[in-house]
Amino acid sequence: MPRPTMWTPQLQETLQLACRAPSFHNSQPWQWSVGADTVELHLFPQRLVASDSSGRQALLSCGAGLDHFRVAAAAAGWTANVDRYPNPNDHKHLATIDFSPMAFVTEGHRHRAEAIRRRRTDRLPFAAPADWDTFEPVLRQITGDTVLIDVLDAQARPALQKAAALTESARLDDSTYHADMHWWTSSSDSGTGIPHSSLTSQSESDRVGIGRRFPITHHRDQRADVQADDARIVVMSTYDDTRLDVLRCGETLSAVLLAATMADLASCTLTHLTEVPAGRDIVRELTGRELPQVLIRMGCTPADEEIPPLTPRLPLADVVTVRR
Repeated sequence: MPRPTMWTPQLQETLQLACRAPSFHNSQPWQWSVGADTVELHLFPQRLVASDSSGRQALLSCGAGLDHFRVAAAAAGWTANVDRYPNPNDHKHLATIDFSPMAFVTEGHRHRAEAIRRRRTDRLPFAAPADWDTFEPVLRQITGDTVLIDVLDAQARPALQKAAALTESARLDDSTYHADMHWWTSSSDSGTGIPHSSLTSQSESDRVGIGRRFPITHHRDQRADVQADDARIVVMSTYDDTRLDVLRCGETLSAVLLAATMADLASCTLTHLTEVPAGRDIVRELTGRELPQVLIRMGCTPADEEIPPLTPRLPLADVVTVRR
């Protein structure tokens, strides 16, 4: 990857991979700005989801995009040096990135970038994760002291199901939220929304039990052999609730999802359980943490199952500007 003094194909590929990061309702609330020596990451207010009134979900999303960018840059031979919130007077300017050449690109760097291409959000029920005792120490090493990690087992399921039900109940008459859901699941824009095939049937939703409720589809039930979701639930909490804490949590979320993909574990991010006070309070009780931010289901899927399509992304022209 040449030093990014211009709009190079290598930098385009890095940004393409960065934009594969998961985002709240696939809103992709990031805007990248490419200069002679640096790349900047900005929050793009026009893509904030209306029901994300605090902007917390958008920051988590941008943090995931920032980590994806670093992973992609490393696979191309560059260390991305990140200065977070470089302008104290501009909270939308999330990071400025400059580059230094890496001494050697390892297989680990390449495999992690390849995991970006393989990762998908899977909303169907999971079998129990294989070799969890081997993976959990890796998970904790990744998160380090940036976020707090708790792993919930089957005993937490009834409480989590109650949290999911209370969350749905709290939003029963929330027209803003339901308008967002309608946009997300029926978008006519080819670069946003989620494929119809990624939605769940009533049976599939019931078997998971703690997922976000989507408009019910009538396609054939999938993964019928997995009668009940046996995923491990990972809860990520922060020490504080500043913008920087939430951004860093999003970066760690990206690292955790890519590590799970590399370990052949399927994953599904659950943000709805912390979006309203009733659900968040239950997660607090389960973990003993004051500031739970996001939950992730992790488990195994049938090896011979057809790979679902990727969710769409906006073209780079919509999310990248080049500073001449």
